[in-house]
Amino acid sequence: MIKPLNKKQCELLLNQNYIGDLSYIYQNRPFVVPITYLYKDDRIICYSGEGHKITAMRLHEPVSIGVSEITSIKQWKSVVAHGNFEELEGPDAKALLHEFSLGVKDAILQAEHNDLNFISEFSARIKGDDIPIVFVINIDELTGRMSNDSQ
Repeated sequence: MIKPLNKKQCELLLNQNYIGDLSYIYQNRPFVVPITYLYKDDRIICYSGEGHKITAMRLHEPVSIGVSEITSIKQWKSVVAHGNFEELEGPDAKALLHEFSLGVKDAILQAEHNDLNFISEFSARIKGDDIPIVFVINIDELTGRMSNDSQ
């Protein structure tokens, strides 16, 4: 039986994961790409290099991100977070990128029991003028569903 997830259950699923499917519109066509994210304070934090998805989101700010945990065809959870793209710059972007790297490292440790040491990789990307594009999705709606049919 498929049941809705409440807001707390949706947030828990977002917090326990770090890879989702980002959906956006470009040239009147939908696109979906996998992306690493951090969920915090009713927003999704991400970063990217300049390119297709950034160009598209600058033109059309409404986006969504979907996150799923699938154990089997009868046991799964799925959340879609709808919101708006917001690009950050300067010190705010640098601070959020550092927070992102720490949060994702913690999510990987919790999910995979694997302690990664990649903070230096993110730090190396934020020196000088070579700052990646840091953005957030300000969430205005969370929807979730689950199936836990053990038969």
